[in-house]
Amino acid sequence: QVQLVESGGGLVQTGGSLRLSCAASGSISSINVMGWYRQAPGTKRELVAQITNGGSTNYAESVKGRFTISRDNGKSTVYLQMDTLKPEDTAVYYCNAEEPVPLGYSRKYWGQGTQVTVSS
Repeated sequence: QVQLVESGGGLVQTGGSLRLSCAASGSISSINVMGWYRQAPGTKRELVAQITNGGSTNYAESVKGRFTISRDNGKSTVYLQMDTLKPEDTAVYYCNAEEPVPLGYSRKYWGQGTQVTVSS
Protein backbone atom coordinates (compact mmCIF):
# COMPACT_ATOMS: atom_id res chain seq x y z
CA GLN A 1 0.00 0.00 0.00
CA VAL A 2 1.05 3.57 -0.68
CA GLN A 3 -0.06 6.63 1.25
CA LEU A 4 0.05 10.11 -0.31
CA VAL A 5 -0.17 13.38 1.61
CA GLU A 6 -0.46 16.67 -0.27
CA SER A 7 0.25 20.20 0.88
CA GLY A 8 0.64 23.67 -0.57
CA GLY A 9 -2.78 24.59 -1.93
CA GLY A 10 -4.44 27.91 -1.26
CA LEU A 11 -5.79 31.15 -2.67
CA VAL A 12 -3.76 33.20 -5.12
CA GLN A 13 -4.44 36.02 -7.56
CA THR A 14 -4.28 35.65 -11.32
CA GLY A 15 -0.66 35.56 -12.44
CA GLY A 16 0.56 34.31 -9.10
CA SER A 17 2.38 31.11 -8.16
CA LEU A 18 1.88 28.14 -5.87
CA ARG A 19 3.92 25.04 -5.16
CA LEU A 20 2.23 21.77 -4.32
CA SER A 21 4.03 18.94 -2.55
CA CYS A 22 3.10 15.28 -2.20
CA ALA A 23 4.90 12.96 0.18
CA ALA A 24 4.61 9.25 -0.46
CA SER A 25 5.06 6.57 2.18
CA GLY A 26 4.56 2.83 2.44
CA SER A 27 5.54 0.51 -0.41
CA ILE A 28 7.08 3.29 -2.50
CA SER A 29 9.66 1.05 -4.15
CA SER A 30 6.89 -0.31 -6.37
CA ILE A 31 5.89 3.12 -7.75
CA ASN A 32 6.96 3.88 -11.30
CA VAL A 33 4.94 7.04 -12.03
CA MET A 34 3.81 9.95 -9.88
CA GLY A 35 1.72 12.87 -10.93
CA TRP A 36 -0.99 15.42 -10.33
CA TYR A 37 -4.60 15.45 -11.45
CA ARG A 38 -7.23 18.10 -10.86
CA GLN A 39 -10.99 18.28 -10.72
CA ALA A 40 -13.11 21.39 -10.92
CA PRO A 41 -16.79 21.35 -9.86
CA GLY A 42 -18.96 19.60 -12.44
CA THR A 43 -16.01 18.28 -14.44
CA LYS A 44 -14.10 15.02 -14.73
CA ARG A 45 -10.77 14.55 -13.02
CA GLU A 46 -8.02 15.36 -15.53
CA LEU A 47 -4.31 14.77 -15.75
CA VAL A 48 -2.17 17.83 -15.09
CA ALA A 49 1.37 16.41 -15.11
CA GLN A 50 3.25 13.14 -14.60
CA ILE A 51 6.85 12.15 -13.98
CA THR A 52 8.37 8.70 -14.28
CA ASN A 53 11.15 7.13 -12.22
CA GLY A 54 13.45 7.92 -15.11
CA GLY A 55 12.53 11.59 -15.02
CA SER A 56 10.35 11.71 -18.13
CA THR A 57 7.52 14.20 -17.85
CA ASN A 58 4.14 14.64 -19.44
CA TYR A 59 1.92 17.73 -19.20
CA ALA A 60 -1.61 18.68 -20.13
CA GLU A 61 -1.60 21.16 -23.01
CA SER A 62 -3.36 23.73 -20.86
CA VAL A 63 -0.46 23.93 -18.37
CA LYS A 64 2.58 23.51 -20.61
CA GLY A 65 5.06 26.32 -20.08
CA ARG A 66 3.41 27.36 -16.79
CA PHE A 67 3.62 24.27 -14.55
CA THR A 68 6.67 22.18 -13.70
CA ILE A 69 6.63 18.75 -12.08
CA SER A 70 9.68 17.41 -10.26
CA ARG A 71 10.72 14.70 -7.79
CA ASP A 72 13.30 14.71 -5.04
CA ASN A 73 16.38 12.50 -5.21
CA GLY A 74 14.83 9.91 -2.95
CA LYS A 75 11.80 9.78 -5.24
CA SER A 76 9.38 9.82 -2.36
CA THR A 77 8.15 13.41 -2.84
CA VAL A 78 6.75 15.00 -5.96
CA TYR A 79 6.27 18.72 -6.50
CA LEU A 80 4.15 20.81 -8.82
CA GLN A 81 5.38 24.36 -9.34
CA MET A 82 2.50 26.38 -10.75
CA ASP A 83 3.29 29.78 -12.26
CA THR A 84 1.23 32.33 -14.14
CA LEU A 85 -1.92 30.88 -12.61
CA LYS A 86 -5.27 31.53 -14.26
CA PRO A 87 -8.81 31.38 -12.85
CA GLU A 88 -9.41 28.25 -14.95
CA ASP A 89 -6.72 26.50 -12.91
CA THR A 90 -9.06 26.59 -9.92
CA ALA A 91 -9.72 23.01 -8.82
CA VAL A 92 -8.98 20.37 -6.24
CA TYR A 93 -5.55 18.96 -7.05
CA TYR A 94 -4.90 15.28 -6.32
CA CYS A 95 -1.55 13.59 -6.05
CA ASN A 96 -1.35 10.26 -7.84
CA ALA A 97 1.06 7.33 -7.72
CA GLU A 98 1.02 4.27 -9.94
CA GLU A 99 2.55 0.84 -9.64
CA PRO A 100 2.56 -1.80 -12.37
CA VAL A 101 0.48 -4.93 -11.90
CA PRO A 102 0.23 -8.02 -14.13
CA LEU A 103 -1.21 -7.87 -17.64
CA GLY A 104 0.03 -4.36 -18.29
CA TYR A 105 -2.26 -2.58 -15.89
CA SER A 106 -1.42 -0.12 -13.13
CA ARG A 107 -2.73 0.25 -9.61
CA LYS A 108 -3.40 3.88 -8.77
CA TYR A 109 -3.19 5.55 -5.39
CA TRP A 110 -4.63 8.96 -4.57
CA GLY A 111 -4.05 11.68 -2.02
CA GLN A 112 -6.87 13.45 -0.24
CA GLY A 113 -6.71 16.49 -2.50
CA THR A 114 -5.77 20.10 -1.92
CA GLN A 115 -7.79 23.12 -3.05
CA VAL A 116 -6.25 25.66 -5.40
CA THR A 117 -8.26 28.81 -6.01
CA VAL A 118 -7.16 31.51 -8.43
CA SER A 119 -9.02 34.79 -8.12
CA SER A 120 -9.50 37.11 -11.08
